[in-house]
Amino acid sequence: MKKNISTKDKILDISLNLARVGNWTADAYDQKKQLIARFMVQTQDYINNLSDKELNSLTRPVFKRFKKEFQDLRTEKIEDENKYSWAERALTWANILQHRSGRA
Repeated sequence: MKKNISTKDKILDISLNLARVGNWTADAYDQKKQLIARFMVQTQDYINNLSDKELNSLTRPVFKRFKKEFQDLRTEKIEDENKYSWAERALTWANILQHRSGRA
């Protein structure tokens, strides 16, 4: 039996994954590269499974901006010079989405 997951929980799952990959990138990127890649794919699946119809009018524009930023994060190559700024962007969106989930 498949349980319906609330919109709030879906957004929190995305937020938690972003927090994980942000921390792993900043603290142990070389050791966690494959895990980060796996969580980014999983997060993309979560994003794909969250329909715009599920989002209210306050959350929809923020989530639209987030999806664009997430694509930028996915395509940006992480190197020593940018890993902290990349991690900070992921953590910032984790915080934004966590706060927005209450309005979802």
